[in-house]
Amino acid sequence: MEASCRWNDGIVTSYYSASSLALDRRFSKCVRDNVHGNIYLDPLALKFVDTEQFQRLRDLKQLGLTHYVYPGAVHSRFEHSLGVYWLAGQAIHTINAHQGSELGIDRFDIQTVKLAGLLHDVGHGPFSHLFEHAFLPRVNVKWSHEDMSAKMIDYIVDVHHIDIDAEVLKKVKELIVSSLEHASQKSVNEKRFLYDIVANGRNGIDVDKFDYIVRDSRACGLGCNFEFQRLMETMRVIDDEICYRAKDYLTAQKCFSTRADLHRTVYMHAKVKAIELMVVDALTKANDYLGLASSIQEPEKYWKLDDSILKQIETSDKQELKEARDLVLRIRRRDLYQFCNEFSVPKDKLEHFKNITPQDIVCSQVNGGVILEKEDVAVSNVKIDLTRGRNDPLESIHFFKDYESNDKFLIENDRVSHLLPGFYQDMIVRVYAKKPELVDAVSKAFENFQVKMYGRKAQVHETPEKKKHRR
Repeated sequence: MEASCRWNDGIVTSYYSASSLALDRRFSKCVRDNVHGNIYLDPLALKFVDTEQFQRLRDLKQLGLTHYVYPGAVHSRFEHSLGVYWLAGQAIHTINAHQGSELGIDRFDIQTVKLAGLLHDVGHGPFSHLFEHAFLPRVNVKWSHEDMSAKMIDYIVDVHHIDIDAEVLKKVKELIVSSLEHASQKSVNEKRFLYDIVANGRNGIDVDKFDYIVRDSRACGLGCNFEFQRLMETMRVIDDEICYRAKDYLTAQKCFSTRADLHRTVYMHAKVKAIELMVVDALTKANDYLGLASSIQEPEKYWKLDDSILKQIETSDKQELKEARDLVLRIRRRDLYQFCNEFSVPKDKLEHFKNITPQDIVCSQVNGGVILEKEDVAVSNVKIDLTRGRNDPLESIHFFKDYESNDKFLIENDRVSHLLPGFYQDMIVRVYAKKPELVDAVSKAFENFQVKMYGRKAQVHETPEKKKHRR
């Protein structure tokens, strides 16, 4: 089966030989996607898509609260999941076309990889990663949306009586939770390369990133010069690992650098983080009454949670939700927590860095004047990296010379270009005043904190005077 790929008016269009897809298209449903063009859902995938649990993903914005800053960022987990399904299918079809006999790829492998792509986010929480990484830790709950996805898949199969092979079901869940350490050793030892496609715990290159990098960039009105199709077309399995052509080293690097750029300019935008801090406070105040944290372990309760929580709080007249409702109304009226300033943690301090807390800032306040309480201050500790902390993810990616060679090898980045980064992580500390009249006091306390920590002010510039005196 021959495969090729091209861009047509900003849409990635893929072609396989007519005979290879004739059966699929006869029994498939066509969905028009604004990133990948026509996506064909096979009958088994449709059984999952046409359930209320999967349709819930329409009510989860892919980028959470980012649309308050980038109005176009209103796309959902639903379309992202369809995109990952399609790319996962393309990836396994491409490998099968060139190495299927050699690797023993069968219909079982193709089906499991595609379903893993489709269902990888079916257990995702509201507001992008805020629910899992900010709200739940605040109420002392440890939880993983990947593990919930596995539970939700079982729940969907049971409730809707989906006829699916038990081994396929087991493998789909393993591929989703995979960073490899979750998968059984037996499965990992057999066709381990399948784990590299949807959720690649080995080096981070996977179709999940391919989809969201392009989709998020488009939704936010940003350009994207990462051409994932180069990697998709030329990927090859050597020693049970997906490898890439050496000449595509910079394309692989662009995957990680583009992702980091999105984190800096979109996902971790200072105003987005201000709104997220307010939503976390609102959810925390509403938690006891709404029972948010108590509904996350059982799929039958959890699937009813989505981004509409904020509207539920906003429109409720219950006294128990007054504090949470006031915060939501402040967001609606753009009365946000005020960004005071930020600094980037020095490189030599990153290894032993501990998250800064509101208490740290309050303890550094100036004597006299306004007396700050920790409830007056919000702190956002923002980590931006290339997926591997302070390490270069390309150090874990194997490459090959050409299709005549069966040797794989690592490439040191200084053998390719001296313009590539030599450091791979930023930690940015941002401080906010919860009331505009406290900006001046919080800014001075933050400056004192920096001097105590580093012997100097680490921030780039002073907090603007106009902001300090806003009322």
